[in-house]
Amino acid sequence: MNIVTEHKISGKPITEKPHKRPVRMVRWLIIVGTLLALLVGGLVWFNYFRGKMIAQFFATMKPPPTSVNIAAAKSETIPNLLTAVGDLAAVHQVNVTSDVNGRITDILFTAGASVKQGTPLVQLFDGPEQADLANYKAQQRLAQLSLDRAKQLAERQVGPQATVDNAQAVFDQASAGIARTEAIISQKLVRAPFDGELGVRRVEVGQYLTAGTQIVSLTDLSMLYANFTVTEKDSGQLKVGQIVRIAVDAYPGRTFEGKITTIEPQIAADTRNIRVQATIQNPDRILKPGMFATTTVVLPDKPPVVTVPETAVDYTLYGDSVYLLSEKKEEDGKTSLIATRTFVQTGKRIEGRAEILKGLKEGDRVVAVGQLKLQSGAAVTISNDPVPQIPAKPPRY
Repeated sequence: MNIVTEHKISGKPITEKPHKRPVRMVRWLIIVGTLLALLVGGLVWFNYFRGKMIAQFFATMKPPPTSVNIAAAKSETIPNLLTAVGDLAAVHQVNVTSDVNGRITDILFTAGASVKQGTPLVQLFDGPEQADLANYKAQQRLAQLSLDRAKQLAERQVGPQATVDNAQAVFDQASAGIARTEAIISQKLVRAPFDGELGVRRVEVGQYLTAGTQIVSLTDLSMLYANFTVTEKDSGQLKVGQIVRIAVDAYPGRTFEGKITTIEPQIAADTRNIRVQATIQNPDRILKPGMFATTTVVLPDKPPVVTVPETAVDYTLYGDSVYLLSEKKEEDGKTSLIATRTFVQTGKRIEGRAEILKGLKEGDRVVAVGQLKLQSGAAVTISNDPVPQIPAKPPRY
């Protein structure tokens, strides 16, 4: 029986017990949540503060000026050169041969020797010709005696003129036989046709030599031809007598000088090139026919142009550029140097200098060494170190 009318007695059954709330668990969850919120908030605030300070640091930080070497653009007259490739050829070069057939009885030269014009080289067997020569000389002597007697008789009006004419004809026939035999004998002795250097011997004693067989090569090295070609566009700048400088791989760093002696009057229809020939003195005999040669024609000078050291130009796919120096006034009143990338139009590069056709004027200062460390607008200082010299022709190894 439940009594619901009594004071402080609820209407619930007496058998039900009241539930106790977990106070300690709730308190723990509140503490942990507060700590997590503080931790997350601290991290967020720290990241925000760090980013703000980093941005402020980079905004106010100025990198130290870069030390560079500088050079001034100069107005100068640069050599006007036309470069081409070609080869060397001998002015006089021949393969010595015999005009007639015969057996070699004597070789009168040494391979590789220097000979003069007319020096005997090879003797062929000429025994029959020598006998014919003796025969004709005997006939000539007899014909001379007969001719003299006939003339004496004719002068005394004892002998007819016909006898004189007949004796004269016999004498002339003997003289012609002598001349012919001597010519054949001279063909049996092969001589040097001009002064020069002999090559490798190609024959042996006792060998039967047919006409036209090579005996030895003979080359005159005192003077050579340099044959090269230039384009149709450049042909109008060439004239006979212009100086040509020759460089060969056998003697790096050395040049040989000659002059243009012949310009082909016709332009090749297939290549549109014109053939040019220069003559070069070779007193030391060090240049050889067949050498590959780089030829440089010295053309008349052009008007002065602006030039800078070749190291100052940055060659890229986007165009050629230099770092142009300018002065900038700071807030504190001081003046600093600023390097600004400036695109230029370049021309020829000669002896370590680059021709600037457009983009610079005389007196402009540019960075000569140290561009790799720069960006456009960067501050720079002038280095006291000397600018390294760049050779016009790199050394060969």
